[in-house]
Amino acid sequence: AKAGEEGRLVRSWLGRTCPPPSARWKELVSGPEGGWAARDRGRFTRNFVVQGTAAEWALALMAVLRGLLPEPARLVFFQHDEVMVHCPLEQAEEVMAAVSSAAAEASRLLFGRTPVRFPMETVAVTSYADAK
Repeated sequence: AKAGEEGRLVRSWLGRTCPPPSARWKELVSGPEGGWAARDRGRFTRNFVVQGTAAEWALALMAVLRGLLPEPARLVFFQHDEVMVHCPLEQAEEVMAAVSSAAAEASRLLFGRTPVRFPMETVAVTSYADAK
């Protein structure tokens, strides 16, 4: 957050860089509302690091998952923290295990051995409307 408040760039875990501060932000920081503008940018950059890194983890999870899914299961939807896989009912347990394995492998790929856990709840439903 401090780097962001100072107008410096911050990076996600895999190196994606946040947008640089605008010319308007630089004007605001040098004026009477400078503290407010700096704190706002600090919050933005802190959120950028967290959300950007979460997105990178999710991309790794999906890449691993594609290789683990049995035929004819298909990754059909992803948004924020939700992964949907369409598969025959008899594959549900195997697919849920694949999602859990992919989450663990994504964590290992990005962060190595860490005591931090990234919980991923899995549930099998017969209608997308029931997935919660």
